[in-house]
Amino acid sequence: MKFLYNFLVFIVSSILPIIAIFNKKIRLFIDGRKQTFLKIEALKNEETVWFHVASLGEFEQAHPIIEELKSNFKHYKILVTFFSPSGYEVRKNYDLADVVCYLPLDSDANAKRFIKNIHLKFAIFVKYEFWPNFLNEVNKNQIPTILVSGIFRKNQLFFQPYGGFMRNSLKAFHHFFLQDENSKKLLESIDFKNSLVVGDTRFDRVSRILNQNNSLDFIDEFKNNQYTIVAGSTWKEDEEYLVNYINNNSLYDEKIIIAPHNIQNDAVLGLKKSIHKKTILLSEKEGKNMAEYQVLIVDTIGILTKIYVAANVAYVGGGLKTGLHNILEPATFGIPVVIGNKFDKFKEAVDLVNLKGCFSIKNQKEFSSIFTKLKKDEGFRESTGNINKKYIQEHLGATQKIMNYLKTQL
Repeated sequence: MKFLYNFLVFIVSSILPIIAIFNKKIRLFIDGRKQTFLKIEALKNEETVWFHVASLGEFEQAHPIIEELKSNFKHYKILVTFFSPSGYEVRKNYDLADVVCYLPLDSDANAKRFIKNIHLKFAIFVKYEFWPNFLNEVNKNQIPTILVSGIFRKNQLFFQPYGGFMRNSLKAFHHFFLQDENSKKLLESIDFKNSLVVGDTRFDRVSRILNQNNSLDFIDEFKNNQYTIVAGSTWKEDEEYLVNYINNNSLYDEKIIIAPHNIQNDAVLGLKKSIHKKTILLSEKEGKNMAEYQVLIVDTIGILTKIYVAANVAYVGGGLKTGLHNILEPATFGIPVVIGNKFDKFKEAVDLVNLKGCFSIKNQKEFSSIFTKLKKDEGFRESTGNINKKYIQEHLGATQKIMNYLKTQL
């Protein structure tokens, strides 16, 4: 199995540069990794704590731990590696990290070179990033390693009869900090008993949003004290339902803010053209009276969290096809959340749908129906939002439990 895995990594590394010629995201994936070993040279003689995340969602799980580490252990350098361009491109200038870069492809040679070039004191992997060559290398070098906000599922390779190679890589972890009891039971079924259920650190992350300055003057001007829907991280499938609702159901006293996942110029202009109500792009706001417009399209990144504070109701994209985005950010503001119907891999979404703080839709009729009800029924809207706010408050504390462990190790 190890030979087959390494052969596949070799094939992927050979094919991706060709694909990159035609695909911008893959080009970022390839070109960004060319800088990794140069960037980590700065850490060769510095005691370093390494965080590895897949993308933006996992970064949000790492964030509160990084904040606590920087506060309690100022002498350690922080390295953050990303697998995905969509995470790296947003957080490449993250000010609490000393180095932010891509993780090289998981070959034996890359893993050896990477670990050799860092004075690594501790490694922290987030949620479900399991790269066997890197994990085997930290294990060989006796580098303490933990998994945080971990979640396991029965269909993963670790729990299959032929999954010995991947199971072996889990020996790198000194401790598993998990989101749920099911993950703990699965690990115990393959004789890993060094785990603790502490929950998801993202709850701590989003709760801190309430204590920061979330005001944006142009959003306040656009909202103009009217009922507002914020649709965050939308994909094409989400936008089709949203545009239909705007054109056929939304009223003059209803404001809509759309923050698309894809902010490429062609996609944003196509979205604007499809909307029949008075619409403005954020990039066009200078010199405009924002209050005159009914729809605002946010064609930039990095401000969605602050925009949610203006929402009476939120729609979070990705749940119709591509993978649900973060619903905890709007939920922390105590507002109802609407999502697509593919959310079973997201524990918080499953929980909130069951609690009726979050509503799942699968077609245009359901989309328009729930948004119409939420607008008309203020009491329903308020009680639904309170469910979400309470859920967030009840799930705080994972970061502190992890920090209690780290304080005994660092």
